[in-house]
Amino acid sequence: MAKFIDRVVLHVRAGKGGHGCASVHREKFKPLGGPDGGNGGNGGDVILEVDANVHTLLDFHFHPHAKAGSGKPGEGGNRDGKKGVELLLKVPDGTVVLDSDGEVLMDLVGVGNRFVVAKGGRGGLGNAALVSRARKAPGFALLGEEGETRDVVLELKSVADVGLVGFPSAGKSSLVSVLSAAKPKIADYPFTTLVPNLGVVHAGETTFTVADVPGLIPGASDGRGLGLDFLRHLERCAVLAHVVDLATLEPGRDPLSDIDALEAELAAYKPALSGDASLGDLAGRPRVVILNKADVPDAEDLAELVTPDLKKRGWPVFLISAVTHAGLRPLTFALAELVQQYRDAHPKAAPKRPVIRPIAVDESGFTVLADPEEPGGFLVRGTRPERWVRQTQFDNDEAVGYLADRLARLGVEDELVRLGAQPGAPVTIGEVTFEWEPQITAGADIVPTGRGTDVRLEQTDRVSAAERKHASRVRRGLVDDEDGE
Repeated sequence: MAKFIDRVVLHVRAGKGGHGCASVHREKFKPLGGPDGGNGGNGGDVILEVDANVHTLLDFHFHPHAKAGSGKPGEGGNRDGKKGVELLLKVPDGTVVLDSDGEVLMDLVGVGNRFVVAKGGRGGLGNAALVSRARKAPGFALLGEEGETRDVVLELKSVADVGLVGFPSAGKSSLVSVLSAAKPKIADYPFTTLVPNLGVVHAGETTFTVADVPGLIPGASDGRGLGLDFLRHLERCAVLAHVVDLATLEPGRDPLSDIDALEAELAAYKPALSGDASLGDLAGRPRVVILNKADVPDAEDLAELVTPDLKKRGWPVFLISAVTHAGLRPLTFALAELVQQYRDAHPKAAPKRPVIRPIAVDESGFTVLADPEEPGGFLVRGTRPERWVRQTQFDNDEAVGYLADRLARLGVEDELVRLGAQPGAPVTIGEVTFEWEPQITAGADIVPTGRGTDVRLEQTDRVSAAERKHASRVRRGLVDDEDGE
């Protein structure tokens, strides 16, 4: 028998973007035909998609690591790299995606619903795409970005219209088996059912689903028994049905006390979903009481005693026998009517359209803060500057100069001046720390030099960090000033 898994931790890694290519077109009589380096391909995304043929998270239990394909690097001749292959993961209807902190990222309900759980990295631009009025033959290309890496929790919350709740051995599984074509395991000992059972019921023109939620006993909302593991499967149920055992021989138990005990657990349980993803607290759902095992001796007498008290609560009461099928037809149509009332009051929402929010015209796209760990230092935060740093080849002076120009045009240089940054101040962007040099004339028209070089990086008279370190060693007598050894 297949193992039922309804909660897993999934480790996902999107594909890395391919590097751009720095190439110059060459052919006979045209030794320098211009830059023709292609762009790198974007990395593949990791996507979750609801599939009607998937009913459990078992595959992710045994294979918790998922990685999409990386993009290919660009090539000469203006050939772009191939895009990385996206990874499509099939999940059951009703899967909730949470981050490592327990925050709901997406509620996947409805066949075909998709969620990009990890975005692939951008491919780097080749030097052909970097040509500008100032740089007619760039000797560098941009690096591809790493894809997103994250750990997410997948929780399956059954999509059922009616949820059956009751003590172990109350006959919930037997009722599902006679109302639908489902064939759950049935035996004469408690906790026979270890996983939720889902069945499809037809009543006239109405079709609805019914779920048997196992393991509910007093203390279930605090983790006792199996209730804490499976109470979440009731979160999407429009109607809750109490299945009461009229043949129990346990001391201190009767139909009313059983219902009151489980009502207390339903009221104590706090659904994790909110908004469109949930139907509210379990305590507010419509109720139906099903008195099961009417075929045993004295069952009808007990039912007559408790029915008036139950009807005072405004709950419909049905006396049935899952063995003899007595009373099943009225119960089925009553459940169908309640489900149809809910559907009429809550029509299916139209599919959500993607919302495009344009960037405001005065949005700078970055912030500059004082570095709390480095006196006189600054931290630059922002999607664009951090991405530009990741894409830069720091062993190529021309690429570094291009980065400085981009940051200057964005306004980072002016903001550092406004905040009083001094020459040589450490400025951290992403994971890279620079020594800020305002004399670099970033953003100005450059004088073309050799490919891969930038003359501005050599136009400073300020003593470098290496030179200051050497002078300090000389003062302490650790090295000879003449030979530097």
